[in-house]
Amino acid sequence: MTLDPKHTALVFPGQGSQSVGMGKALADSFPSARRLFEEADSILGFPLSSLCWEGPDDRLGDTYNTQPALLTHSVAAWRVLMETAGPFQPLCVAGHSMGEFSALVAAGALAFADAVRLTRERGRVMRDAGESRPGGMAAILNLDVDALKAVCARAAEETEGIVHIANDNCPGQVVISGEVEALQRAMALALEHGARRAIRLNVSIGSHSVLMSDAAGRFGKAVDAARFTDPLLPLIGNVTARPLQTAAELREEATAQLTSPVRWVESVRAMRAMGAETFIELGNKDVLTGLIKRIDPQARSVAAGTPEQIRSVLGV
Repeated sequence: MTLDPKHTALVFPGQGSQSVGMGKALADSFPSARRLFEEADSILGFPLSSLCWEGPDDRLGDTYNTQPALLTHSVAAWRVLMETAGPFQPLCVAGHSMGEFSALVAAGALAFADAVRLTRERGRVMRDAGESRPGGMAAILNLDVDALKAVCARAAEETEGIVHIANDNCPGQVVISGEVEALQRAMALALEHGARRAIRLNVSIGSHSVLMSDAAGRFGKAVDAARFTDPLLPLIGNVTARPLQTAAELREEATAQLTSPVRWVESVRAMRAMGAETFIELGNKDVLTGLIKRIDPQARSVAAGTPEQIRSVLGV
């Protein structure tokens, strides 16, 4: 594949992409990737690398561990891509939900060490929020996002509860989030309004909803204490689906993200409008690669989380 940096966007996955073994092949093949995992181990004070590579799956799936694990794998893949490709500055970067912290590192706006600490704290406050204000999430298939917004509004009114859009992932796949009773009512209403399926996700946290308000307040203190700088290249934010250009905008986004929907469809379309023709997903699995192909079949989207994938992308 021939890459034109001026027409290439780098994207980074969020929760749901983790799996035992993630990043091991990179660390075995590239000293820079191994050093990055070792740095994460040192910062966190426990062997995150062993958890990524050996599991167990339930501990890796704890959001407290998942978030720094995904960050470390994604940043390792990004560093390997950069050192293998030589001088390479992409058009822009973006991350899906927690993946936005990987994008911050790639944009030169946040040091890896600070990103590790922030994703660990983000996981902690989200886990605590799930215990104090339990909720849930569900994927709704083949229902227009505007129709689903109306469904959520009706379910919230009928139950006097909380439920709304959490992730606008791609045409035909939208995730809703909220309190259990309101969520279940919204799922039933979605099916009545023509959704093909309503799938309850295996989480007890209402991510990207007002159930995360207290968590956002606590996380904001950690964000304020971290050193953000203006990004060196455009970073498309989940909350606004537009380029974020200053450290102040990045801080605001990092906190608002917890209670705001992930506008992924709009983000991808914004990158396409900027001139992105190729999207490289840096991290575990290929979730975003699939979503991007459904958002815009004309876009070229490839996963690059293993040595073989990175070499294939670069044609080396």
